[in-house]
Amino acid sequence: MLTVCSALKFPVFALTPDLQTRLSSTETELLVSKSRIEQLERENAEKPKVAFYTALTDTGYVGPHNTDTTLKYSKVFTNIGNAYNPATGFFTAPVKGVYYLQFTVCGNNKAVVGVYVYKNNQKIMFNLEWEEVRLYKYFTKSVVLELTAGDTIHLVLPSTYSVYDDVDNHSTFSGSLLFPL
Repeated sequence: MLTVCSALKFPVFALTPDLQTRLSSTETELLVSKSRIEQLERENAEKPKVAFYTALTDTGYVGPHNTDTTLKYSKVFTNIGNAYNPATGFFTAPVKGVYYLQFTVCGNNKAVVGVYVYKNNQKIMFNLEWEEVRLYKYFTKSVVLELTAGDTIHLVLPSTYSVYDDVDNHSTFSGSLLFPL
């Protein structure tokens, strides 16, 4: 039995330098990976975080008015980065980047339902729904926009139009930063 053990002893010791090299290489790779993870965690922590989700009101109908009216979504559920201002109804991009914005508008069969989308006080989109057969009518639209820091987005109710919202949050406005540029 001693002969067998002695015979096995030599190959194990012969592999030791190779195993030591592999172990050293693996330890180096692990340190590099740990360093990269720490760097990515720092970069992620430094990236701006922007997301908001709002609903219009609990009071029922907004409009119709004699003039176009900025919609002020007063029920703020999420406002990470504080980029949405419920007092003005404006979303202001805090950093240059690509943003995803979405809105849902509700109305009823008494009026045309529609909104303008404004970027920096310039109309960029008009959406409407007209159908007399349903009690409630909805539409949801989304946009992906490249915005510069300070750019604003807001929704405007055209004169003579109305929208509806209540405690069930039928009319909403939301957005988030997809990635900074």
